[in-house]
Amino acid sequence: MPSPHVRPPLSRRGFLVASTGAAAALGLAAVPARAAGRPRPPFGRFGSPSAPLTPKTLYVDRGGRGDFTTVQAAVTATSGTGWTLVLAPGVYRETVALDATRTEATWIGASENPRDVVIVYDNAAGTPKPGGGTYGTTGSATTTVQGNGFTARWITFANDWLRADHPDIAGTQAVAIKVQGDRSAFTHCRFLGHQDTLYSDSMALGAFARHYYAHCHVEGDVDFVFGRATAVYDRCHFRTLNRTDLAAAPYGFVFAPSTAVANPRGYLVTRSRVSSEAPDDSYKLARPWVPGSDTTARPMLTVRDTHLGPGIDAVAPYTNMSETYPWQNQRFAEYRNTGPGAVISVPSNRPQLTAEEAESATGETYLGDWTPWKEGC
Repeated sequence: MPSPHVRPPLSRRGFLVASTGAAAALGLAAVPARAAGRPRPPFGRFGSPSAPLTPKTLYVDRGGRGDFTTVQAAVTATSGTGWTLVLAPGVYRETVALDATRTEATWIGASENPRDVVIVYDNAAGTPKPGGGTYGTTGSATTTVQGNGFTARWITFANDWLRADHPDIAGTQAVAIKVQGDRSAFTHCRFLGHQDTLYSDSMALGAFARHYYAHCHVEGDVDFVFGRATAVYDRCHFRTLNRTDLAAAPYGFVFAPSTAVANPRGYLVTRSRVSSEAPDDSYKLARPWVPGSDTTARPMLTVRDTHLGPGIDAVAPYTNMSETYPWQNQRFAEYRNTGPGAVISVPSNRPQLTAEEAESATGETYLGDWTPWKEGC
């Protein structure tokens, strides 16, 4: 994704300073070796290497109590369809890629608290690659998921690359996770980063991948939820970060969809909330991303039944990424939002759905025959 007009040298805070003390730096709960004087089973209620849930369940633990000590090693050991990984509490500092051949995979945070299980790395788009060149936005992703039918529960996906540590790097996009497969579902997960945190995309321009995020937490500053997938964000929390490096608003943008013109469904945010640690009115709700690889894109975002905090600029919540593609020509709409960031003072700046239009702005309509909320995701 393009960088903002000002490339800031500073950053809000470090997510991780090292693997030691990482839980505190990320705002995570500490992971004690013992709780209430008793040994804590590393895999909770999800079995163990000696008594796996299923023949296709593998266990990951940095401390060596599982089948593997890294997530990527466990992924590499799987092939085909239907594998489950159970992750013991810990900070897994690595990049992880689940390719398109590995389908119907499930990753479970064993403690059932996403603060306890963290997959994190610190590449940015402008980070030099071994052998030359830079990673680019896609290559910066800590985790990449391409397989269809992916499910994750109770896991934090993070990218802790910091602008302040790399003032010489202009490519400040740093993706926590890029999701491309169809039928990808995340529940009770966290996505932490700054710019381009959650890349909800598809495998190809003509592939209308469907994603579902429920009870998730996403935070960042610039375009931190972006891509061309058909994605439903249900009862999620979006948190905008403070910026000490900028003299004036906007500090950033929550959503930057890049929906293909042929796709009738883009991003739907429902029953959610947007909060901020930044000053009032310092963030835009969205701007459309029309990438150079698809100049016919017509970004689509509907935000409904959602609380918008004071960090959102209520007077002008949308802006352009490029003057060539004004936001007014895209598919942006709202419906029955509440909060100081949802106040309609300039109606032309806040397109609203009619009650009839809102009837089709639902998860059921967006996701079609896939109903992840009924499938125990």
